[in-house]
Parts: sequence; structure tokens; C-alpha cells
Amino acid sequence: MTATVASLRRKILGAGDLQSVVRTMKAVAASSIVQYENSVLALSDYSRTIELGLSICFQQLGRASLLPQPSQQSRPPMIGAVVFGTDQGLVGRFNDVVAEHAIRTLNQLPGEPQVWAVGERVQSYLLDAALPLIDVFPVPMSVKAITPLIGRILMESETHHGQRETTELHLIYNRPVSGAVYAPVSQRLLPLDATWHRELAQRPWPTKSLPELLGGGTATLRALIREYLFVSLFRACAESLASENASRLAAMQRADKNIDELLNDLNGNFHRLRQSSIDEELFDVVSGFEALSNERRGPTPW
Repeated sequence: MTATVASLRRKILGAGDLQSVVRTMKAVAASSIVQYENSVLALSDYSRTIELGLSICFQQLGRASLLPQPSQQSRPPMIGAVVFGTDQGLVGRFNDVVAEHAIRTLNQLPGEPQVWAVGERVQSYLLDAALPLIDVFPVPMSVKAITPLIGRILMESETHHGQRETTELHLIYNRPVSGAVYAPVSQRLLPLDATWHRELAQRPWPTKSLPELLGGGTATLRALIREYLFVSLFRACAESLASENASRLAAMQRADKNIDELLNDLNGNFHRLRQSSIDEELFDVVSGFEALSNERRGPTPW
């Protein structure tokens, strides 16, 4: 009985230690969600400035110098995709969901898929689907670490895009959704199509004084395009990280609830066993006292 009580005590202590770790992870995940969501909000003003600059460039330069002409090559285009996943676990089906969406999306596109994976765990899912991986990038651990990652992705994509005339670049990631933890989305980043160009060219300037492009405007246009690509990749990465931490927070909340239920069961069993042990000890004491009392009184006369 004593060994069983001691074993339950060790289990209760272990469950308590595990719960403290889970609650620490909950706090870190909740703090990280706010951090990445705020970065997306802060990016919106900069994104709006970039789009206004592109709008003026398109109005004054037109689309001929920007949008690629259809290729006459017979071979299929290269379909590039950046898939954002995780390096760490405890995120539920986060990587399964984004990998399934990536596989389904790329299988529906004509062309040869080439994939950059962000996160070692999503990499394994993509390899199981026999998707050709160009490279694997580590998941940034903070907002400051996103910028170097985006720079590496842009350099890689420019290198591979220069090898084929007709190329596409898609972003596939999980985005936070109101009423749910996240949902997988895909965005075609390149080539820049006519619909995107027309919508920006028709956007009105917010003031009465229109700006002018100096030096022909081509260099300005290309610089704005690079910033547009950077903003799009940054937003996708930050939203993926916010979704990852939201998924981890939900997983830790479930774990915390399960540990609470386990601790209630363990404490209940511990108190019952402890009370049973005390009752047996009291019974032994009473039995011993009665035996001693009978010995002192001697044999019964009758």
C-alpha cells in the first residue's frame, strides 16, 4: 500500500511539472501571436505606400516594360512554390494541412514544380509526395529574423527564374482565420498579371498633387516591384508564424485541460489510498489495544 501511495505521489509531482511547462509554452505562444500579428499590421501602411508608387508608375509608364510576353517555347514552365511550415512540433496538423494544400495546388498547375520549403517538418511531407525540393530554409524565431530569410528566398528565386523564360512563383502557407485557428491559402506572386496591373493603375491618388517620375522611371518601377515582392513574402511568413503559434496555443490548451483531468484523478486516487492506509493503521492499533486489554484482564470466569 505504501509503495502504491508513493508511486501516485511521484506521478502527481511529474504531472505538475509537465503542466508548468505546458503553461509556459502557452504564454510564449500567446505572446508570439501578438508579435507577428502586429508586424503584419505595421506592414500594411508600407504596403499601401508601395502600391501607390506602383500605381503612378503604371499610369505614366504603362505595362509594356513590366509584364512578360508569352513564351513560344514548347517545354512547360517552371512552377516555383515557397511552402511555409514549421521546424518544431506540438502544432497539431499544421504541417499536414499546408502540405496537403501545396500538393493539391501544384498538381493542378501545368508545369514542372520546384519547391522551397520553410521548415524541416513540412519538408518531410513534401518529400513523401515526391515533390522536387530545391532548398530548405529554417523557420525564423522572431520578427527580426524574417527579413534575412526573405532576402535569401528572393535571391534563390531570381537565380532559378533567370534559367527559364516562363516561370511562376506561388506562396503557400497557413493564414489566421476569424473563428478558426488557421486555413491554408495560396498566392501567385509571379508573373505580375494584367489584372493586378490594371487594378493598381486605376487606383486614385489620395491628394490633388500628382507626383512625377524622374529619370525615365524604369529604375523606380523595378525598385518598387522588388519591395512589393518583399512585402508579399514578409506578410506570408509572418501570417504563417502567427498561425503556427495559434495552433501551438490550441494544442497546449488541450494538453493543459487533459493534465488538469489527470491530476484530479491522481489526487482522488491518492487521497482514497491514503485514507485506506490510515484506516488500516487505525484498525491495527485498535486490534492490538483490544488484544492487550484481554491479556491484562485474564481468562473469563465462565
